[in-house]
Amino acid sequence: MATLLSGGFGAKIFVVIDKLKKSNLLIGAPRMGEEDKIVFIKRLAILIDAGIPIIEAMSILERQAPGASKKLIAQMRFRVEQGFSLAGAMEDSRVFAGFPARAARIGEAGGGLAANLHHLAGEMRKRRELKRNITGAMIYPAMIFVVTIVISALLAGYVFPKIMPVFASLGGNLPASTRAMIAIGRAMENYWAHFLAAMAAMAAGCSLLIKKQKVKMFFDRAILMVPLTGAIFKNYQIANASRILAMALKSQAGVIAALNITKETTGNLAYRAAFDRIALAVSRGETIGQSMEKEQFLFPPLASQMIFSGEASGKLELSLEYLAQIYEDELNRATKNLSLSIEPAMMVFMGILVGFVAVSIITPIYGITQNLRQ
Repeated sequence: MATLLSGGFGAKIFVVIDKLKKSNLLIGAPRMGEEDKIVFIKRLAILIDAGIPIIEAMSILERQAPGASKKLIAQMRFRVEQGFSLAGAMEDSRVFAGFPARAARIGEAGGGLAANLHHLAGEMRKRRELKRNITGAMIYPAMIFVVTIVISALLAGYVFPKIMPVFASLGGNLPASTRAMIAIGRAMENYWAHFLAAMAAMAAGCSLLIKKQKVKMFFDRAILMVPLTGAIFKNYQIANASRILAMALKSQAGVIAALNITKETTGNLAYRAAFDRIALAVSRGETIGQSMEKEQFLFPPLASQMIFSGEASGKLELSLEYLAQIYEDELNRATKNLSLSIEPAMMVFMGILVGFVAVSIITPIYGITQNLRQ
């Protein structure tokens, strides 16, 4: 065994294991929650700002970190001790890959690592708050929908089968709603496994399709057109992109590099493609504001005008921060109003669905009582 591991075969094994660790595919691969990531970045920035060397600062944070976070920080510290830059260690960890690592790399190159980490922690916190606002706005409508489906399923799948023999013994013509419920009940009873298999197949098919670039692009554009929620997603994307672009420019990144960083932090493919087109237009001599005017579906006139004014005045970063604040306020207002807007429609849907099931049960019972009186 030792001979095998000491040779080229053993080296290949270790390379494979290292790749699996980097991909977080091994069980127990180190992870870190969103709040823990923000706290780590902020505390690292404070320690570096105080003049403490990076390796020593990471050792301090490693000793104080809980569980899986300790293991992750230890791995990054080990990479830095091997000669990696902090940005390289963050990229290698996969947990901090992408925007955090790019922000650290810009800071290391420009000599402002601590300042960049401070900015990074602030932007990560704001992004988390924006996501929480959107999630919070969706919780109440989702709960109403789930409760409606559960109640209807209990009535149709448990209560209705109990009284179906009574209806069958009556003979005669049953109401159309009752006949429909009987058909649904029998289908659920006889073909429930087929329904579950079909739902699982649909879920698997959708998950595979959404991974295809063209399908995801179509979905990402379509979600921006949905009434009520489409505006919320647009506000989130613009607020998030404005803050990231402002931070990248403050970190002395070039305009095109800043646009590429912003693109990488954007999950929506429609906005990613737009930032690609904007970066290409800027490389040809256009301003950001001019190129954004051509993307009116994704960037309202207010956004392009604010950026154009910032470029003309030489205060683009301030204009972007102000623009982000405008759209964050709009996002907060829209998310608060979302529940109020959806609640009536959800209540009507709930009433119709539950009412249909209830009428299907009550109408034949009422007919029975009428016949008994006669």
